[in-house]
Amino acid sequence: MKSVRLLVLAAALVLSYAVAAAAAPVCNKKIESFDFVVDYSGSMMMQNAQLKKVKMEVAKTALKRVNAAIPALDYYGGLHTISPNGTIIEQGPWNRADMDAGISKLKSNFDTFGRMTSMGDGLQVYTPFFNAMKKPGAVILVTDGDNNRGLNLVDIARELYAAQRGVTLHIISLADTPTGEANIKALAALNPDTVVVRAEELATSDAAVERFVLAVYCQEETVIVLRGVNFAFDSYALDGKAMGILNEAAEIIKSNPNKRVILTGWTDSKGTDAYNAKLSQNRANSVKSYLAKQGIPASRMTAIGKGKSFKYDNNTEEGRYMNRRTELSFK
Repeated sequence: MKSVRLLVLAAALVLSYAVAAAAAPVCNKKIESFDFVVDYSGSMMMQNAQLKKVKMEVAKTALKRVNAAIPALDYYGGLHTISPNGTIIEQGPWNRADMDAGISKLKSNFDTFGRMTSMGDGLQVYTPFFNAMKKPGAVILVTDGDNNRGLNLVDIARELYAAQRGVTLHIISLADTPTGEANIKALAALNPDTVVVRAEELATSDAAVERFVLAVYCQEETVIVLRGVNFAFDSYALDGKAMGILNEAAEIIKSNPNKRVILTGWTDSKGTDAYNAKLSQNRANSVKSYLAKQGIPASRMTAIGKGKSFKYDNNTEEGRYMNRRTELSFK
């Protein structure tokens, strides 16, 4: 997986996207379709040592949180099981509520005894289906990596990549054995764009969900939060700290002479929507005016007021301060 480029201004500029915790980001589509393929074998009905829950329940929580954070775009989506194979949601126009309901249907109370894991055989059965997915597509495999009967899982995945282009296999891992971990590591090595994440992280961390969704569903973008270019309540005046940061931002902009600059202003949640829309625009305009004085042509810059931000907690003074920010991106 390519890493998203990170620009740092004296530790004040941080890579970010317009995304609130556990909410859907605003981004351009990286894929046209995706399919959740969930390991339904006996080992997935066993206990997860970290969260003290059945692995399938951890998987369901992780999938629900990912589904809630998928950008509100016209993806195609589906939900299937493997070992044994089954269809819960056919590939078709993705609907967040329908997918959430489908994930809820996944069972976690099957017997573990006698239910061998044939992941390779199951993946081979799905090969024609993967070939028919809208491209580019993402197959998101939720598994503990065990494969103790039938065809070799990694060999079948290698054949899948050789047979078609445009579908990338990503993995939400619940591996808890050396064999499972080795299989997942080998699957990931087949494609440099594969994203591997622990299900426990997705189940408990908003940041992990955000990283996973951005990596799988969104085109790479460089968005710089001008951390320190924040504003006092009901103000769009720049202080000395903000000016110092903007001086450094101007140098980065000058080093990218062929790119347009988007300046996005935000407010906290206090006040009316209409008032905050105007205030956020004034904040973006203020940053634009200052950068123009540093030699950045105004014609290269577009200032946009986005109004209220809920990226940070508006119930705390610190959160409200962080929401009163400006972001810089290149286009």
